[in-house]
Amino acid sequence: MKIGDLVRLKKGATRVGVIVDVIQKKCWRTNKMGKKINWDVIDPEPHGVVLFNDCSLDIPVIELEAVVEE
Repeated sequence: MKIGDLVRLKKGATRVGVIVDVIQKKCWRTNKMGKKINWDVIDPEPHGVVLFNDCSLDIPVIELEAVVEE
């Protein structure tokens, strides 16, 4: 993913947004790592700052898919 790409969430979303920045953030996934958070054991991962019509959201890149225009 890079700045300017059109993307949407992989699971069930139809809204399309544009990546305006790529940042590094830590993300604790309770479904895999449990409820007790320990920020020291995880590394930052890439997040896309995605601009939608009304807001921008920081979303992990692994949860995004590129929209291919045909």
